[in-house]
Amino acid sequence: MIRPCFLVIDLEHSGSISTRKLVIETAKFNVLTAYSGAEAIQTLKKFPAMDAVVLDASIRDLPCNDVVKQLKQIQPLMPIIVVGTPGHDFCTGADQYLETFDPAKLLRVLQKLDPEKTAMIFEQDKRLSDTEG
Repeated sequence: MIRPCFLVIDLEHSGSISTRKLVIETAKFNVLTAYSGAEAIQTLKKFPAMDAVVLDASIRDLPCNDVVKQLKQIQPLMPIIVVGTPGHDFCTGADQYLETFDPAKLLRVLQKLDPEKTAMIFEQDKRLSDTEG
């Protein structure tokens, strides 16, 4: 099984990695991380086979709308999920907007993108749990 792989565009904080990356990897998905819009665009050019993008609406180097537009030029059919605070402007061209940073809601959205692979991950995890216990 090839696990879904997501490009996470998150704000960079000194001394830590993206908490979204950790949350998504805990669900046993693969993640590449970019800490700016410009880095995300270059990363997607280098690794275009992403299953979706998770974009923090508050990135600072480029307007969110511009990042979405440029990512869609590279991969027009790839879903882009924007995560922001309530009342934040929706990024034009994004496929979904989450007005919350709730990790469980984000995981549900990502799991629905490929329910078959998600079910296989759950089943594999159950088999591993059964053999370990």
